[in-house]
Amino acid sequence: MENLKAIIESLLLVAAAPLAVDRIQALLPQADSREIRAVLQRLASEYSERNGGFVIREVAGGYQFRTQPQYREVVKKMLQPSPVRLSRAALETLAIIAYKQPIIRHDIEQIRGVDSGGILRMLLDRKLVRVLGRREIPGRPIIYATTRQFLELFDLKDLRDLPSPKEIEELGRPPRQADGESAS
Repeated sequence: MENLKAIIESLLLVAAAPLAVDRIQALLPQADSREIRAVLQRLASEYSERNGGFVIREVAGGYQFRTQPQYREVVKKMLQPSPVRLSRAALETLAIIAYKQPIIRHDIEQIRGVDSGGILRMLLDRKLVRVLGRREIPGRPIIYATTRQFLELFDLKDLRDLPSPKEIEELGRPPRQADGESAS
């Protein structure tokens, strides 16, 4: 297709959320998915090599223009977005859902040891968690999972990009001291 690269670039520019290959293909039925993926990879590579203010990243199952990480703070100052503030309990609940999904409220509360109804409602309102349906057990409890907005917020391509438990454990360890240094 003539000008496919320019058309896809234009679509990425105006998209409010990450643009999936199948969505692009629905808009451009004459282009096949392999061709679209190749163009997206080429565009991402060109923007990366150019080392400008933004790049094209694969996020939340689609592609999107993103600010270069080193310029993020300056851009935040200009936009002054209201920061996404999550309490420790909300982050804990969100982490449980992210790692254990699909999961029901009872299982979340078993892990946390406290009632999580209010936190689940808040996470649903912020569209970080979604309802998948109901489990076919007595009481038919609601099944929860994370959303694309969760992936976008934490800059994850997909759930496989979540840190492993070992990586998380290593973050909590104090840095190793070089030989010859003594601890004070």
